Amino acid sequence: QVQLVESGGGLVQAGGSLKLSCACSGCSEVIFSGNYIDAMGWYRQAPGKERELVAAITRRGSTNYADSLKGRFTISRGNAKNTVYLQMSSLKSEDTAVYYCAAARSMDRLGDAYWGQGTQVTVSS
Repeated sequence: QVQLVESGGGLVQAGGSLKLSCACSGCSEVIFSGNYIDAMGWYRQAPGKERELVAAITRRGSTNYADSLKGRFTISRGNAKNTVYLQMSSLKSEDTAVYYCAAARSMDRLGDAYWGQGTQVTVSS
């Protein structure tokens, strides 16, 4: 069973940086496995807004970013490929949201498969 656990959220001042981590247990690198995971990524949901994609990455390192966040946010994957990180810099108050880790067999299925519980990021101005 795939389980995602996020960490690293918290309170930060505007202009500061924060790094989120997401560890996947049960994620398989074997493509024929029912738990095969290729894509991992981050979504966020601010109060009163819909959940939106922040960034995603495949095992091979292909990335996809929300256009508005390119240059400030960087997604990366750990050597074991079952951990994904989100380095956030130059944070703004509008980045305040609950950040959710997501995982799926492929990039096009990300958001429809597995979710973490979410971690709160609050940026104070």
